[in-house]
Amino acid sequence: MDLEIETLIYIWLTATLSLIYCHQIAARIPSGVTRFLSLLPVLYLFTTLPLRLSSIHLGGATIFYLVWLGNFKLLLFSFNQGPLTSTPPLSLFHFISIALLPIKTSQTKHTPSTPNIFKPIHFLFKSGLVAVIVILYRYRDFIHPYCILVLYCCHLYLAVELILAVSAVPVRAVFGMEMEPQFNEPYLATSLQDFWGRRWNLMVTSILRPTVYLPVRNICTRILGRRWALPPAIFATFLVSGLMHELLYYYVTRADPTWEVTWFFVLHGVCVAVEVAVKKVLSGRLQLHRAVSGVATVGFVVVIGDWLFFPQVIRNGVDLKAIHEYSILVNFVRDKIGIY
Repeated sequence: MDLEIETLIYIWLTATLSLIYCHQIAARIPSGVTRFLSLLPVLYLFTTLPLRLSSIHLGGATIFYLVWLGNFKLLLFSFNQGPLTSTPPLSLFHFISIALLPIKTSQTKHTPSTPNIFKPIHFLFKSGLVAVIVILYRYRDFIHPYCILVLYCCHLYLAVELILAVSAVPVRAVFGMEMEPQFNEPYLATSLQDFWGRRWNLMVTSILRPTVYLPVRNICTRILGRRWALPPAIFATFLVSGLMHELLYYYVTRADPTWEVTWFFVLHGVCVAVEVAVKKVLSGRLQLHRAVSGVATVGFVVVIGDWLFFPQVIRNGVDLKAIHEYSILVNFVRDKIGIY
């Protein structure tokens, strides 16, 4: 654990120094291909640095922030777009903060979009749920495999929300900014469009929209017309998301890709495109009750997730390794504070 933390510190210090270069030098280069070429060394570093980590929890967050969010933000910055582009230009401190963390540029202390997870009672409740899930893992031999997969779904959602809540406190105090909400009660989604577009993994949604969805839609509008531009834009967005998840899986498993997680997102992309088209045809004339559409939506996501999203993780033992890391973390903290 000590070596892993030292490696983590090295990675984030290197990323910070790289962003100083981006702010001081690359920002003075005209936007476009020239600036993109000047940023290629940093994009390479962000892509390779997380390979030094072996921890699921420390590595997972670093991979997500650097390989996906960080690289995509720098890609937008290359063409004078995205959160790193501002008039007047961002200060060095804010440039690095926004590039490395999922935070907003607003200087407000609270916004209506701030998730309920930031409230202490919600934090304690969801922390308790995670603790219960971890305890249940001890009896996994007596639990049906389908129930284990449901626990994995809940664990993934709760763990990311809790990490976000813990990170929000220093971010708000030190940076004077707000963490971007990661989830918006996805279990209340009433359609796949609602689930993926407004409730699940909102940081990814916000970064995929300007990097994939809007460019593809604009290109398809010129070629196919406005009416037929939406489906390929939706499909392309989900395809890129699937490929990025496939890359993230490689970092975690270090195994050759099986493309199951890519197919998970491709299938959802097709379904969302069909759903949007059907809604336009019906124009609100036929709407299912929330109780029906909500159960159908969440059920569909869970079933397809059990089929295509989790098998790569389970097959390579990543789930067992992640569970084992909890005991390592407890022992590490216990040793550091002198509790025996």
